[in-house]
Amino acid sequence: MMNRVHRTLLKGSGGRLGWAAAGMPVLELTTIGRRSGQPRSVMLTSPHREGDAMVIVASKGGEGSHPDWFLNLRENPTVVVGMKDDLDRKMVARVASPGERQRLWPIVTGNYANYANYQEKTEREIPLVILEPAD
Repeated sequence: MMNRVHRTLLKGSGGRLGWAAAGMPVLELTTIGRRSGQPRSVMLTSPHREGDAMVIVASKGGEGSHPDWFLNLRENPTVVVGMKDDLDRKMVARVASPGERQRLWPIVTGNYANYANYQEKTEREIPLVILEPAD
């Protein structure tokens, strides 16, 4: 539902509104469907950035399964990221290593406690994904 709200807000405002939520930048992540082979897009927040790399959280609101976009990028890590000032940037996605997650998780949850709440709701470890420029 939040994806529809974001897309409606973006379209209705001519792209002026909808690029931020809960104090975080919003991005459009396009993956290739692992079964369909077709592009699949989802609107996500990015709670942390380091240089050109962006962190996204595969939280799915604390549900017990990973989000489809996460499963897709594990199969094909080449993605397209759209942001307010950079609409079609090719990037490579990778799951944060255990050491990276150990360093990044406190940063993410320290700034956005909702992610810690999601982690408490599920037994799975919520993955952090790092998006890096493909070029």
